[in-house]
Amino acid sequence: MQQQPHRAFNGKIEFGEKTNPQLLKGGETLKTGICPKCNSNKVFSGAGIPLKKGPFGSNSIPIGLTSMAALDNYVCGDCGYVERYISDQTKLAEIARKWDKIEPEDAAKEKD
Repeated sequence: MQQQPHRAFNGKIEFGEKTNPQLLKGGETLKTGICPKCNSNKVFSGAGIPLKKGPFGSNSIPIGLTSMAALDNYVCGDCGYVERYISDQTKLAEIARKWDKIEPEDAAKEKD
C-alpha cells in the first residue's frame, strides 16, 4: 500500500500512518537527536554544511524578491522524516516583517 502524505495540526507534513503523539503536541523535534516520528536516535544534521543556499536557492526559501533564507536540515536515518529550520535569526525577523501572520482562528477556518 502506497503511503499518502497528511498534515498534522503543527504544520509539518509527515508520511505514514502512525504519528508520535509528542509531535502532535509540538514537543520533540529532530534537533534533540531523537526522531519524533519513529523514536530512532539515527538523526543527522546538515546545519554545518557551507553554502546552504545552493544553486538556484535549492536549500532556501524566498522571503522577498531579492532575499533568501538558508535552511538547516535535520533527517532521521531510519524513517526519513525531515525538519527544516531557518539558519539565520535576522532572516526570521525579516519574515516577520514581510510575510502575513496566520492567526489560530484563521487556520481553524481553513480546515472547515
